[in-house]
Amino acid sequence: MRDIELPGAFYVGRVRNAAGTTTDEPLLIDARDLTTHAVCIGMTGSGKTGLCLGLMEEAAIDGVPVIAIDPKGDIANLALSFPGLTPAEFRPWIDEDEARRQGRTPEQHAEAVAKRWSDGLAAWGEDGARVRRFRDSAEVSIYTPGDSSGIPLSPLASLEPPSESERTDDALLSERAGTTAASILALLGDESDALAPTHILLVAILASAWRGGRALDLAGLITAIQKPPITRLGVMELESVFPAKERFAFAMRLNALLASPAYAGWLSGEPLDVARLLYGPGGKPRISIISIAHLDDRQRMAVVALLFDRIVGWMRAQPGTSSLRALVYMDEIAGYAPPVANPPSKPPLMTLLKQARAFGVGLVLATQNPADLDYKALGNVGTWFVGRLQTDRDRDKVLDGIQSGASGRGLDRAAAASALTALASRVFLLHDVHGPAPLVFETRWTLSYLAGPMTRPQIARLRAQPSAGGAPAPAPVAPATAAAGHTGRSRPQLPPEIPQCVLPGGTAGTVYRPSVLGSARIVYSAAGGSDVVQDVHLIAELGALGPDWSQAREIAVASIDSLLASAPAAGASWAELP
Repeated sequence: MRDIELPGAFYVGRVRNAAGTTTDEPLLIDARDLTTHAVCIGMTGSGKTGLCLGLMEEAAIDGVPVIAIDPKGDIANLALSFPGLTPAEFRPWIDEDEARRQGRTPEQHAEAVAKRWSDGLAAWGEDGARVRRFRDSAEVSIYTPGDSSGIPLSPLASLEPPSESERTDDALLSERAGTTAASILALLGDESDALAPTHILLVAILASAWRGGRALDLAGLITAIQKPPITRLGVMELESVFPAKERFAFAMRLNALLASPAYAGWLSGEPLDVARLLYGPGGKPRISIISIAHLDDRQRMAVVALLFDRIVGWMRAQPGTSSLRALVYMDEIAGYAPPVANPPSKPPLMTLLKQARAFGVGLVLATQNPADLDYKALGNVGTWFVGRLQTDRDRDKVLDGIQSGASGRGLDRAAAASALTALASRVFLLHDVHGPAPLVFETRWTLSYLAGPMTRPQIARLRAQPSAGGAPAPAPVAPATAAAGHTGRSRPQLPPEIPQCVLPGGTAGTVYRPSVLGSARIVYSAAGGSDVVQDVHLIAELGALGPDWSQAREIAVASIDSLLASAPAAGASWAELP
């Protein structure tokens, strides 16, 4: 029997023979094979969740960090690893309804579950020591964008510029800015259209800031929409293509979205920093689970697209390697790289599938049907795990998909079709471009307890109890700059027909208060035909009942034009509009 603990080899199960019996021969996958990416296909109940969790467990044991996107809550089970295999460890996470159905007390059910898990591991050559090894190899952290049940994550807290190599390449810069712009528009419910004025303007604003190495926060983005750093879109004047009135309406839509209670949590939390997701402060590998089960479809699309985009940026800053440097997993990929449409998530995902191999980044994508994925995406996949499928048509689509890519050369379609028809739960057909021929195997027992999809209260409980297998909660993160309010560092948004200016001479501690400027030119006609001209400028603070001119004060400025041209001080803040 082969050693299941060989470095760089992932133990995923045992080979089945021609008679359909599972043998004692362990199936070990070379970790480097996953740099050509993998797809796992199977209907509900096929066992694909257990197989993919097993792959991530093996990656952790081998010191490879993982980022996993979890649309349903199943992947969070990776945080439930219990080295002691005692009933007390399982007790908080059992299904008490299932216990009642079986006529057991919760304690009795926990004892039965602990025994089942211990026996299951032993049957596959595993034990509590291997569970401990997995648990000690990587921190398991569950991130919840826009929510505090897990570790809060703020995808839009700061729109950081790409690396210098990307900033100096116009094509790469436009690609990164385009994904960010499309993600923001997805939150607004706008269709992904690279020719829409809103998309073109956002790309221009982002590219202008990033080219200069400057980050943008949402407040700065909303301000730049009204006062863009450009005067033309293409060869046409900006005002002709996207007039100020329409830009103001667009800015107000974005501001209103971010001001809504549903997005309150999006303005605080950890930034979307791929390096921090992959490694802890001490350099320890992480399994970072991005839980999106609580988000609506628009929010999910924005998070996934931005995450893929940031992974692209991080990847391009790494030196090349033939080893597996990091694993990126997404469950239920349907809708994120469809055959026909081009949602915001698709371009960066296709970039990863085409380029990530050179940087040692492997993708594993799970779905119930190969028709959920663009055929060009499938053509870049070297490893196929195919489980039980519902219909002959689904099986034919899988075989078509395998044969459409490089991994399909030399496939015996008739033999593969026969094997697919006979698959049972937890039994998969493996087709690997690096292997000699397809084979059938049964997946091993997972080291993590499969408790089912985790709810937000369960994630919150897990975060509060790091001993259950989750990473310790990090220190509180300061909230990101709020773009929605009219206080703090966010400049108030006014209609474009109302000119805004600030008094010169401000500093980082200045607080700009809303005031009204009144200007008059006084002409004195003196006897003898000599006129005296005097310009007077008064400002009055704006209260709830309007400006109080009795308390106005005179200011000395060279001209109104010079006042309108003055810029606010860096680091200053803004008082609330009445």
